[in-house]
Amino acid sequence: MRGLLCWLVLLFLLQPWESQLQLAGPRCHTGPLDLVFVIDSSRSVRPFEFETMRQFLVGLLRGLNVGPNATRVGVIQYSSQVQSVFPLRAFSRREDMERAIRDLVPLAQGTMTGLAIQYAMNVAFSVAEGARPPEERVPRVAVIVTDGRPQDRVAEVAAQARARGIEIYAVGVQRADVGSLRAMASPPLDEHVFLVESFDLIQEFGLQFQSRLCGKDQCAERGHGCQHQCVNAPGTFHCTCNPGYKLAADNKSCLAIDLCAEGTHGCEHHCVNSPGSYFCRCQVGFVLQQDQRSCRAIDYCSFSNHSCQHECVSTPGGPRCHCREGHDLQPDGRSCQVRDLCNGVDHGCEFQCVSEGLSYRCLCPEGRQLQADGKSCDRCREGHVDLVLLVDGSKSVRPQNFELVKRFVNQIVDFLDVSPEGTRVGLVQFSSRVRTEFPLGRYGTAAEVKQAVLAVEYMERGTMTGLALQHMVEHSFSEAQGARPRALNVPRVGLVFTDGRSQDDISVWAARAKEEGIVMYAVGVGKAVEAELREIASEPAELHVSYAPDFGTMTHLLQNLRGSICPEEGISAGTELRSPCECESLVEFQGRTLGALESLTLNLAQLTARLEDLENQLTNQK
Repeated sequence: MRGLLCWLVLLFLLQPWESQLQLAGPRCHTGPLDLVFVIDSSRSVRPFEFETMRQFLVGLLRGLNVGPNATRVGVIQYSSQVQSVFPLRAFSRREDMERAIRDLVPLAQGTMTGLAIQYAMNVAFSVAEGARPPEERVPRVAVIVTDGRPQDRVAEVAAQARARGIEIYAVGVQRADVGSLRAMASPPLDEHVFLVESFDLIQEFGLQFQSRLCGKDQCAERGHGCQHQCVNAPGTFHCTCNPGYKLAADNKSCLAIDLCAEGTHGCEHHCVNSPGSYFCRCQVGFVLQQDQRSCRAIDYCSFSNHSCQHECVSTPGGPRCHCREGHDLQPDGRSCQVRDLCNGVDHGCEFQCVSEGLSYRCLCPEGRQLQADGKSCDRCREGHVDLVLLVDGSKSVRPQNFELVKRFVNQIVDFLDVSPEGTRVGLVQFSSRVRTEFPLGRYGTAAEVKQAVLAVEYMERGTMTGLALQHMVEHSFSEAQGARPRALNVPRVGLVFTDGRSQDDISVWAARAKEEGIVMYAVGVGKAVEAELREIASEPAELHVSYAPDFGTMTHLLQNLRGSICPEEGISAGTELRSPCECESLVEFQGRTLGALESLTLNLAQLTARLEDLENQLTNQK
């Protein structure tokens, strides 16, 4: 009869309990919360009492803000063993949780509350079961509902659970042991221990518990000082940071997590930190591989040859054109030209350098042989010459061209065998006046002559070519100036170099020079007058007159001058010079003359016989 009365009371109170608890106010927004109910289902719990606990859980759920990012709920029941009804990760909808609770079947055995607390601590609140990691600082709350005295020890394991940050509420129904409840609950005990003596107080506990969980919005009503986020919790709050940041020692400000600095990123080139993560970046000219860590050089040339004439070479900075050996890349960066080694190296060629692919060779003017060193040319050794150079130093020549003239003169000196016994060289410069730069007898080597030529200073002013010819005839070929006596039969050569028309008469002294036996050469450049050049030069003019259109093209005249100035026959170097008046010379001359006459007589006899033969043939034809 008593049992029937209890069920009637239960049915009378059950609907108001669920309705009042649900309608007590809006759903509780506590912020993130991991909540696990630990339900006693031992045989001491009568069926209607277990049903009361079942409805108690359903009513509480309807007042909570349930969701993956809000309150996660798990339920375990225990007796002599522990059974997980559903873990924290199981459901995100309230309806699914209520259905699992209504399907709950009691275990109806002993009361191992300590074992249940240990399971909740080690399993139910693990990350694997759905609890959020400790670093997220989400509150963990366990609500233990029991009706009697535990059959194992609870104080020690409950202390361990509290030490791990689990807040424990202990709810006893009717016959529960108050001492055990107090040993399990978190401090303060007056807020965490509830003893329900009647079913009316179950509703009161539900309301108190809901108020405790929801409480005031501490983040809204207090100056929390959180740099990023404030998380409300029952009766308190705590600060959290955005992803990629960690809480500083003051538990309020946030520090960016530098994952790159930890050295475990594995990036081959660069690690770039970002909030809560990082990514790898490659140097310029490289591309990130599929593993998002290693880098590979970009082969720009694989797309095309980029208009390179020879080869395309891929570099970190992009494609570059490369020329084959012996070629140089042109300013356009694409085309190639055969390398002119003669302009790029100190070749040392005396006369001319010719580039040939990867090498070069030296050339000498026609009639001169390349020496064993492969660079120098043999000298003009066929005869002795007294050579006087008359160089135009007038204003029309201009300084830069005068330097070219001096270089041209030195090139002439290069193919002469300059020595006191060989070729002697003198230099005269003329403009409005005449100046002997150095006479024939001053320098005995080619090096000395060339150095003296380079030291000559430009005169400028007019062009008195006739005055220069007079100076040459009267002074330059005198023995006082270093010319050798006429008796030695040393050829006297005069070379006039001019770029324009003479401002005085040249005919008298040009003719006088030839009368004195001087072989005259005339070299004209630019605006030089051909008639004057021919008048100055010896006959035939074709062999003694040279012309260049400008100062930059004078070098082609060297070959002609060498063949003219160096006689094909003459007194060789080292031959003793003798006077033609000496007896030995007369005898030698007489012998050569008689030999020549005999040869002419023989030739004349042969010619006479040939003529007679032709006359006989003509007579016979008639």
